[in-house]
Amino acid sequence: MTSRTGDGTNYPLDALDRRLIDVLIRDSRISMRSLAEKTHISRAHAYVRVERLQRAGVIRGFTTQIEHGKAGLGSSAFVSLTIEQESWRGLAHRLRTLCWVEHFALLGAAFDVLILVRAPDNSTLRRLVLEQLQNLDGVRSTTTWLLLDEANGPGPRWM
Repeated sequence: MTSRTGDGTNYPLDALDRRLIDVLIRDSRISMRSLAEKTHISRAHAYVRVERLQRAGVIRGFTTQIEHGKAGLGSSAFVSLTIEQESWRGLAHRLRTLCWVEHFALLGAAFDVLILVRAPDNSTLRRLVLEQLQNLDGVRSTTTWLLLDEANGPGPRWM
């Protein structure tokens, strides 16, 4: 299995890399000592491997998962954008600056961009869509799907 690095080249993942990634996905706060124990390698070897994966861009960072409702973000939605053909770069730059936009992607679908929005309430969500997203240069139309419930799947299998 290989992974594409930041410069577009592939980084070959061996079985140990996949074991390290699998453990880190489940607990990114794990100590190097515990990571080494769980993957049956020395602590020094764990440090070297994790640093190598970071330098190659395979591991981009370590995150915390949030329970959005408990954190005051009670309104979530997917918003699709249909855009003018040449507007993607400018829109992507602007979307990176908008509050409440958690994630966005350019798609090959019936619409062009899909945005995941997390807002405190429906009023804030409405303002974001109607006053900000719909007024961005290059946006032809939007469609909004409110998330009523959500859950995570198992994700990729690294083992």
